[in-house]
Amino acid sequence: MRVLILSWEYPPLIEGGLARHVRKLSENLVAQGVEVHVLTRGLEESPAEEEMAGVVIHRVREPERPRELAEFVAWVEHMNSDMLAAGVELGDRFDFDIVHGHDWLVAVAGDHLAKRFRCPLVVTIHATEYGRHQGWVDKHPQSHIHGVERWMANRADRVITCSSYMREHVADIYGLEDECITVIPNGIDPTDLVPVADLDLLRGEFAQPDDRLVLLVGRLVYEKGFQLALEALPRLIERVGKVRFIVAGSGTHEQELRSQARELGLLEHGVFLGWIGDDVLHSLYRISDLCVVPSIYEPFGLVALRRAALPIPGPGLACPDGGAPADRLLPPGAPRGRGIRARAHVRLVGRGSARRRGLPRPPAGAAHSQRMERGASRIRMTRAGTPATTAFSGTSLVTTALVPMIALSPIVTPRRMHAP
Repeated sequence: MRVLILSWEYPPLIEGGLARHVRKLSENLVAQGVEVHVLTRGLEESPAEEEMAGVVIHRVREPERPRELAEFVAWVEHMNSDMLAAGVELGDRFDFDIVHGHDWLVAVAGDHLAKRFRCPLVVTIHATEYGRHQGWVDKHPQSHIHGVERWMANRADRVITCSSYMREHVADIYGLEDECITVIPNGIDPTDLVPVADLDLLRGEFAQPDDRLVLLVGRLVYEKGFQLALEALPRLIERVGKVRFIVAGSGTHEQELRSQARELGLLEHGVFLGWIGDDVLHSLYRISDLCVVPSIYEPFGLVALRRAALPIPGPGLACPDGGAPADRLLPPGAPRGRGIRARAHVRLVGRGSARRRGLPRPPAGAAHSQRMERGASRIRMTRAGTPATTAFSGTSLVTTALVPMIALSPIVTPRRMHAP
């Protein structure tokens, strides 16, 4: 069998988790005897064609992607035209049995190539515009992206999602039957979780020995919810004291988050690292006292899964509703919410006391106030010495260990999602 996989990112060009997903998928298909060709984009210095780990990679050279979403949509259309032209040339050289596209970013090229090759079209939907914006897809460019996703899902011969939650979500908003959608959960390779050599030296760059180090990692986009964690940090620092934070990642929301941190007076308490490589990332998991995944919308939750897979006893993991990989981390029968609609609320418990004190919601900046009404978390601090436990709230996963930590759990009012 010969498969053509289309993806807008593939290592060494990495925008987020999709590049890693497609790479591991491709390499493991090769290990099972499938001939895999990946059609992706590359930079000027990238070879147009090469073989890596048995996967044949074909690249179309594209200019750097724009940061503005409206410009990005036009850029994606141009990329699809280039991919389609390159794919037609590949079809003259190879007979493909399946075309497999990942997300709306390659939808047009994938559909045209599958028709040209007279072969099935498989589409993996990793996330939806409807979910990223909590249903607010009535205006451009969200309406355009949502329309492409609906068209893509209904054109495909088979749709794949990474969780049962996403299967229900995709079926609801695109009008698909459940049996048309196959769930193939994401996973991780533990052998990839290799840190740098000197973890003590690395931690010393970010925190003092008696500081509590909080890690926020992922693409810096609105739906990842970093604004919620930043909003809560000032009162946490005021109440607890020695707290440092690291924000690792890049994305379209980065400048807004930096501005928010500046307005809240947080820059002296932490650092924005930008994009980092996997070796540093896996080291940060190990040196932090807590990894927070405050996502408003999280189809799977690979960051949480990576952190949970580490064989280390100390640091903790906190995930609000939607932030945990529910299909893999929640016990059978645990309730699974369909979304978050809540008010922001902050709750802290002192390090040396079991008392809980309700604190008012910190004032949101003008750029965040409307959004904060649609997504929220409450924060509680557990004291040092608490035995390791796991608690579930809705689809939340909260892990407490033998260190002081913050645990996020939402005030959830589930709602059923429908196509507009």
